[in-house]
Amino acid sequence: MHFLKKILLMAMLSMIAEASVAQDDLPPVPRGMVRVDLAEYPQAFRNPMKGLREFFQPGVDKKRAGYPYPYGSMIKEYMQWNMIEDDAADGVGKVIAYSNHRWQGVEEMNMKVIPRVYLVWVEPWHGGRPKDPKNPDDLSGSHWPKGIQEQVSPYKQIPGSWGARVDSADKNTPITGGYFDPAFPERVTKLVEKLGKAWDNDPRVAYVEMGIIGEWGEHHDPDLSTYWPPHDEPEHVANRTWIPGMEKVLGDAFAKAFKNKKIMVRYAYEFKDYEFGIYWDSWSQPQEEVRGYEEMRKLGDRWKTQPIGGEITWNWGSLARLKSFEQVVTDPEFFKLTMKQIRNLHCNHLGGITWANFEDPAFKEAAANLQKALGYRFVIDKANYSARIDNGKKLSIRFTVTNTGSSPFYYDWPVQVSLLDPKTKRPVWSTILKNVKISQWMPGDDWDEGKQIYSKEASIYTIDEQLKVSGVPKGRYLLALSVLDPAGNKPSLRFANTSYVKGGYTVLGAIGVGQSLDQYGLQGNEMTDLQSDKSLFYSK
Repeated sequence: MHFLKKILLMAMLSMIAEASVAQDDLPPVPRGMVRVDLAEYPQAFRNPMKGLREFFQPGVDKKRAGYPYPYGSMIKEYMQWNMIEDDAADGVGKVIAYSNHRWQGVEEMNMKVIPRVYLVWVEPWHGGRPKDPKNPDDLSGSHWPKGIQEQVSPYKQIPGSWGARVDSADKNTPITGGYFDPAFPERVTKLVEKLGKAWDNDPRVAYVEMGIIGEWGEHHDPDLSTYWPPHDEPEHVANRTWIPGMEKVLGDAFAKAFKNKKIMVRYAYEFKDYEFGIYWDSWSQPQEEVRGYEEMRKLGDRWKTQPIGGEITWNWGSLARLKSFEQVVTDPEFFKLTMKQIRNLHCNHLGGITWANFEDPAFKEAAANLQKALGYRFVIDKANYSARIDNGKKLSIRFTVTNTGSSPFYYDWPVQVSLLDPKTKRPVWSTILKNVKISQWMPGDDWDEGKQIYSKEASIYTIDEQLKVSGVPKGRYLLALSVLDPAGNKPSLRFANTSYVKGGYTVLGAIGVGQSLDQYGLQGNEMTDLQSDKSLFYSK
């Protein structure tokens, strides 16, 4: 099969030496230019800051021998407050040191991190257990720093249930300490300032989930507003079910501390005065249709500049009858619902797959379809370029790109043009395209469930550049495109095309320097399967 694909590709990568009329967005091909029609890579593959996202509880969950998953490019990291700052006098160095401990080696796997600071995993009145004293990184229990009073709450767990209740005598009794300690607003503001100094320019960080408030840092129990009813009571009680003023405290602090990284919050109906992304941790759940999906739809074009993500949680509601991520996405009803939500909300990434079995054929197919839909998927359709270039002269290159995924890529990483040595596959010359902003390569919009396509088709983006080439020995080379991670300026983000060369390069075709070529297609041994290349990395 791979051999046949390569033969077809070589046939498509043929030189058009005479002018002809092109039936697409590219103009007629001038004499001395090569015209290529590139094939889309048919499968899903791993690409930075998109797709299926992982999570491991440090010291508890054992990583597989094949880690990361075929598609995993991001890992969720719950960061306990008192591990990154216990004393108010602790400096930013403590945040960095614990981050280094927890994220060790991610750059070598080309993985990025989505950190979320939190204080309480599960409250004791919901059945939460204390932290394991033998595992300093354990996520369970409470992680309050020194200087914040211990919480005193009127809640009592309902026997045999997750829920909690309040006795009638305590109808108006507030919670004291914890989030409601008078010192908490100033303390959290200073913490966020340290987080910004530690993470805003850390290349390991993809996005930052705000977290901090509520169980798991999910902004409920307690809530940040009274927009939605509380979980354990019919009505809100100030300083018990919600924290008056905390929404603005956090919004101001994160907006000030993070100028580079994208911030995500739990609910779309909060933080209306801020341009934050969303982590919705109840994807595929019919019970969250109004509170989650419909509220997120009200954000309009927010997805164009801020990431939308989250996870599928199958242990409650309609999903409670299912026991795993695999069962959710291989169920026809829930797969259809999940895909509709991904496409309409322009989802960038989804978690919940950490323990999934990728050896199961049905799940493997469903996961591949999810990966192709999640985030961006940049496909080069057509290209023209100079058939021959002489040193000191300009290389003409023009190509079109379409985003067939669901979201943009949220940072403007540079696009590089290179001439590769056909034997070593290493660049002998390269330059950055100056006027390209990949964050503006948008997908389509308005998902048609019946046709399984966007009603508003994705735009076709055309890049047209004249690039001066110098210092290259005479010979045959491969003209390639790559998108560099600024952390080390290494190829990282890859186009979804079959003409791929190991190391992060998408090849348009052969080109002659100081000589003319007889043919401009690729040799069969000059290509690498896109999915199988695990050589990419970045620098910390």
